[in-house]
Amino acid sequence: MQLRPVDVVNNIAPEDFRKNYFQPNIPVVIKDHAKQWPAYRKWNWSYLKEVAGEKRVGIYNNIKSDAYTPINKADDYTTFGDYVDMIQKGPAAWRIFLFNIFTHAPQLKEDFTWPDQLMKGFVKQMPMLFTGGQGSITHMHFDIDLSHIVHTQFLGRKRVLLFPYNEQHKLYRKPFEVLSLADFSNYYDPEKSKLDTNKFPAVKHANGFEITLEHGDTLFMPGGYWHHMEYLDSGFAMSLRALNPSVSGKLKGAWNLFGMRSIDTLMKKTAPVKWYGWKEKHIYNAANKTLATA
Repeated sequence: MQLRPVDVVNNIAPEDFRKNYFQPNIPVVIKDHAKQWPAYRKWNWSYLKEVAGEKRVGIYNNIKSDAYTPINKADDYTTFGDYVDMIQKGPAAWRIFLFNIFTHAPQLKEDFTWPDQLMKGFVKQMPMLFTGGQGSITHMHFDIDLSHIVHTQFLGRKRVLLFPYNEQHKLYRKPFEVLSLADFSNYYDPEKSKLDTNKFPAVKHANGFEITLEHGDTLFMPGGYWHHMEYLDSGFAMSLRALNPSVSGKLKGAWNLFGMRSIDTLMKKTAPVKWYGWKEKHIYNAANKTLATA
């Protein structure tokens, strides 16, 4: 992989943000964006347990999906409070995906401000919390609706690997899905890495970015960006979503949500093995064509 660090700034003027990052679709980390929020000081495990500890949540392990797995299906269920207790005890490869804690504790919305000065189109009904125990992994994917994401890390450190959307065939994208066939787990550690570049040789030519997020860091992730995240410590983050401003982006996002995903779900239920075999053949054909021009 050809990786370079994500640009990091302490603050940035809105016009500079739009010119240098938003319009050219380049990620950036803003160090001080969230440090004036009450959330920066208030939000910790104890406080979140207090406001939402009894809520039932789906939790996800580190096992990559297979031919039979519907997208976003939880691997287990528990209460948020019991989950927090578990991941505070030490390494625990369990995470919570797209937890709208704000429907259960709307007072949390008073603890941050929407960055409307940076971009428009935020879906203000849907701020989302993402949590993970130390060692938990969000496998390589892109967000299905192609929204722009403003992702602020609270508690702990998280390593993030990013690629533009057009690197999809080098990443071995599964047709009709937003996921990579390759496993990027521990890609940065030669002794633990599961990334098999002999099986997935095009990955070596993929051009991307990497960054380690810490408490208070805010990552701008352009719509359609591939991302793989590993929790180096137990922690949580909040994502604010802004709809893709282009007509083509909106249409493609709608197709992904209501067309592509529906077809994939139907085929996984009716002919999962045959469907998966067709996908594998298509994946490698696309990657080989990309390799031929690399």
